[in-house]
Amino acid sequence: MIAEEATRPSGSRGSTSKQTIEHPEIDHAAEKKLVRKLDLYIVPIIMLLYLFSFLDRVNIGNARLYGMEEDLGLHGNQYQTAVSILFVTYLVAEIPSNLLLKKLRPSRWISAITTSWAIIATLTGITQNYSGLIACRVLLGLVEGGLFPGAAVYLTLFYTKRELALRIGYLFVSAAIAGAIGGLLGYGIGFMDGVANQRGWRWILIIEGLPSFVLGIATWFLLADSPETAFYLSVEEKHLMKIRRDRQAGQTESAQKFHKADVYAAFRDWKVYAFCIGQFGTDTMLYGYSTFLPTIIKGLGTWSTAQTQALTIPCYCLGALSYVIVARISDSQQKRGLYTVIFGAISVVGYGILISEARMGVHYFACFLVAMGLYVTAGLPLAWLPSNQPRYGKRTTATGMQLTIGNASGIMAPFLYPSSEGSRFIKGHAVSLAMVGMANVIFAFMSWYLSKQNDRRRRGQEDTRFANKTESEIMELGDESPRFVYTV
Repeated sequence: MIAEEATRPSGSRGSTSKQTIEHPEIDHAAEKKLVRKLDLYIVPIIMLLYLFSFLDRVNIGNARLYGMEEDLGLHGNQYQTAVSILFVTYLVAEIPSNLLLKKLRPSRWISAITTSWAIIATLTGITQNYSGLIACRVLLGLVEGGLFPGAAVYLTLFYTKRELALRIGYLFVSAAIAGAIGGLLGYGIGFMDGVANQRGWRWILIIEGLPSFVLGIATWFLLADSPETAFYLSVEEKHLMKIRRDRQAGQTESAQKFHKADVYAAFRDWKVYAFCIGQFGTDTMLYGYSTFLPTIIKGLGTWSTAQTQALTIPCYCLGALSYVIVARISDSQQKRGLYTVIFGAISVVGYGILISEARMGVHYFACFLVAMGLYVTAGLPLAWLPSNQPRYGKRTTATGMQLTIGNASGIMAPFLYPSSEGSRFIKGHAVSLAMVGMANVIFAFMSWYLSKQNDRRRRGQEDTRFANKTESEIMELGDESPRFVYTV
């Protein structure tokens, strides 16, 4: 057995004594093997789901380069409206979808929404006017809204807080890959312009939507609903999963069930709202950059459409590589705020260069700086908040809130880059810079605050929470327990 010491009261308020809490000894070699198996069965399908989701959501940016606006008669801000309207229903769907995830079973629910968005995304390619495009985007947001928050919560069912950032990071790697693949596919499919008397933008939307349908059907059979029902885990591995969960503070049997009190606790916690506002700032950059990078790069020089698509690919690749490296380090050190702020600052520098008067090559270099910080700054907080929420009900609600408020920036972001302000797009870059700067201040403060709370708990200054509580009640306090150590 492995012994851990925890401080608890021996009697009167504020009086404490040491109690030894014992956990079953864990076979670390077996645990590493187990994590590799989880990665093999979970990560590829989750990555593919988000890759196709992101691709189907933002490929409208590539379609724009191949005549969509002209064919549909879009004018003024109608294109920007079509991009942003998706996020209205996307936001509405996020929290309800998370609350339904366990009730309807992850495999069934995620399969259903994936198949639905695939059909809608594909049919967007045959729309004939602005009204049809708006209808497709509204429906697409409604069914896609549940995927990312659902995937983030799903990963917490299988991975510990020391493993979470890298696995959630894979979702952002998928977004980067989607950007790169979108550029490649846009470049290749663009040559189909005129095939069957259809414009290239239609083929982009149709062809890129079809794989999601196949994946949606496969998800029904390939995605396990929980560690207890995972078909690929042996009895011994399922037992090891339980040990791993029980070793984390606050991860009791009851905490893994859905309780309305935990939902209310998330809505009352100011820390959750701080993360939500910070996420709004970083997601402004995420959606502005991801959707309009082809437009931004096209404005830097006299590129052809094909050249523009090709020039977006290295930016996305650097963003993906940066996140994988930083997420692995962050998981190892259990430091989220430090790297979030550092890489947010790198993106701020990138936007500063884009705003400045400089040569074309310098502005293109700035696109790499923005990409380098983009996924780290937007992604790490999505592992940071849930890793500090051991109770399922609060975790799933907090994650839904974080993504809902964060993704609300997707409504605003398209209007930051109107065609009339090309080719420099000063306003879009300036607002993105300011929003990332705001997020950096918030995340720096939260890292400092949580560190101070950990110090107070180590010194026993929070031990009054133990007063008059039984051992089982102490274990149910979740992140409010003086034994719980925040990830900073």
